[in-house]
Amino acid sequence: MEKSKKTYIETIGRRKTSTARVRMTPSTKQSYEINDKDLATYFATTELQKIVTDAFTTLDSKSHYSITVKVSGGGIHSQAEAIRHGISRGLVKEEEGTKTTLKKAGFLKRDPRMKERRKFGLKKARKAPQWSKR
Repeated sequence: MEKSKKTYIETIGRRKTSTARVRMTPSTKQSYEINDKDLATYFATTELQKIVTDAFTTLDSKSHYSITVKVSGGGIHSQAEAIRHGISRGLVKEEEGTKTTLKKAGFLKRDPRMKERRKFGLKKARKAPQWSKR
């Protein structure tokens, strides 16, 4: 049986503890669907909406995509940047020439900062109980 050609690009974007599964389908007009909600509904502020659409604005891209995202974990700002990371990876997959522009803008970086785990015998990750000599 012959494999059918995929019509969409699927990537994963991450930042801190947020993970975004991005699916980009070529379309006649740009549209975003995040966790079954519209972009303006999911991200209420224009700042967060701008973060999500930054990859296309930076490239001055003429191509349009219907973007579907499943995002989880982290805060709302972290989720927006995870989506941007996934979209940027998808654009690089589609056209290799966009890599340098997106890399200079810092959209292909994955932010690895996360909360450090609590260790046995300590109150928090590094906070130890008060020491007394006697």
